[in-house]
Amino acid sequence: MANDDKKITSDAAFLRTSLMGKSPDNSFSGALSFMRRKYTRDLTGVDVAVTGIPFDQATSNRPGARFGPQAVRAATAQHAWGSVWPWRFDPFKTLAVVDYGDCAFDYGSVEQVPQDIEQHITDIVSQGVSTLVIGGDHYITYPVLKAYFEKYGQMGLVHFDAHRDFEQDIGGRIDHGTMFTLATRDGLIDPKRTVQIGIRTHYTGETGNDIRVMNAAEVNTLSAPEIAQEVRDIIGTGPTYLTFDIDCLDPAYAPGTGTPVPGGLTSYQALAIIRELKGIDFVGMDVVEVAPAYDHGEITANAAAMLGLEILCLKAWAKGARPKS
Repeated sequence: MANDDKKITSDAAFLRTSLMGKSPDNSFSGALSFMRRKYTRDLTGVDVAVTGIPFDQATSNRPGARFGPQAVRAATAQHAWGSVWPWRFDPFKTLAVVDYGDCAFDYGSVEQVPQDIEQHITDIVSQGVSTLVIGGDHYITYPVLKAYFEKYGQMGLVHFDAHRDFEQDIGGRIDHGTMFTLATRDGLIDPKRTVQIGIRTHYTGETGNDIRVMNAAEVNTLSAPEIAQEVRDIIGTGPTYLTFDIDCLDPAYAPGTGTPVPGGLTSYQALAIIRELKGIDFVGMDVVEVAPAYDHGEITANAAAMLGLEILCLKAWAKGARPKS
């Protein structure tokens, strides 16, 4: 096995020979895969495939999340070396992670896009590989969940967001505010095993009223361990999906998004809660709604990149990774 973690290649996304470890490439150059992972669609021996879904035609406010996967990949370049703080381990020494590239679809045939997304994820999940999806607007989570349902059945859901996304569905619209209404209707998620974190907007839907909502005000009165313990109590055992809408963060920490809402979580709060979710082995994950045209100094993309990396640390922990002594 080549010693990729000691060799600067500038283009590890194409030139790395091992699926494991990191390479100390210069952050300012080279092919921008997620965390410099190898670009491939060969999933032999792979634990997690990172894939972008650059779709934003379901947005209700500001478009631009189609550029989210590019921005998040670029933001990971500065983090693609060494151990991750405060985990004190390199998740890529435990997890085999690749960048699977982006989901392809015809932007002019919007009605076909959900099926294209579902098939894209099915191609990965059917091979026993988890996905970390980078959006794209939040609607994409619905067809992703449909793909996961085919393998795992009904799932629990941990949902970070400013919005509940349980708005009333009118005729199956492709809308980034209704996907969890649809997911509940279709039995993809179990309401009793679903928790929403950071909510700070009203909604007009008729479903989701029996779901535990930890609104932003409540989150600010609780510690990360307290929040995580309640999440674990709700989720229990069984397959669970994690979805993180970047607008869960306050606009001071994530201005580059389609529907920013003041009064949200800090980056530290969100990361601290994620870290405390150790013990939940999420079958699939996503980070969505990064719209770089509205970003400042790339802080939103950087926050999303770090969230994605920390979520992978959760997966590595579940597989046995532990801090260096």
